[in-house]
Amino acid sequence: MRTAEVSRQTGETNITIALNLDGGGSARLEYPIGFMAHMLNTFAKHGLFDLEIKAEGDLEVDQHHLVEDTGIVLGQCFAKALGDKRGVRRVGSCLFPMDETLARSAVDLSGRAFLVFEAGLSGMPLVSAQAQGRPASFQTDTVEDFWQGFAFSLGAAIHLDILRGRSDHHKIEALFKAAARALREAVEIDPASVNLIPSTKGMLA
Repeated sequence: MRTAEVSRQTGETNITIALNLDGGGSARLEYPIGFMAHMLNTFAKHGLFDLEIKAEGDLEVDQHHLVEDTGIVLGQCFAKALGDKRGVRRVGSCLFPMDETLARSAVDLSGRAFLVFEAGLSGMPLVSAQAQGRPASFQTDTVEDFWQGFAFSLGAAIHLDILRGRSDHHKIEALFKAAARALREAVEIDPASVNLIPSTKGMLA
């Protein structure tokens, strides 16, 4: 079983994530940001990753610390679960349509961290219904921070693009779905090269 559990506690956040790369897409989340919890659930479902996340952070400051640190810890979980990446396909890609939006994701588990993020988001927060007597909202500019933390902790080149779209909700959700499916392909064991590391260098680190 390719599994991992990573905890990270700082003066700003406290996060524990357990990951099974070969799961069925279940998610057990204790996450205080509703929209981000929805994205993490979607990520697990489309990647067929089992995720357990417990997270809290200094939301009285803003959402940046918690969202970014979640990406960092999730990336660390992927890196730990993959080990030396022997037998994986290494690369994956996906075009994901969601109504008027079309998202593209490409992933290389190269060991060289890089993020290209071209989502065309408005920067306006997504506002939902009242939560505990106050408006609940999501800071859309933190999505890039999440993927930056994830890519650099995992050591992967990740390209995320919105080719067309109107709704920020659809753009973000389509990117999470596309990224999950690209990662699902990249981490899959290739039956033709189960005992091989897919690199001429002999390592992916």
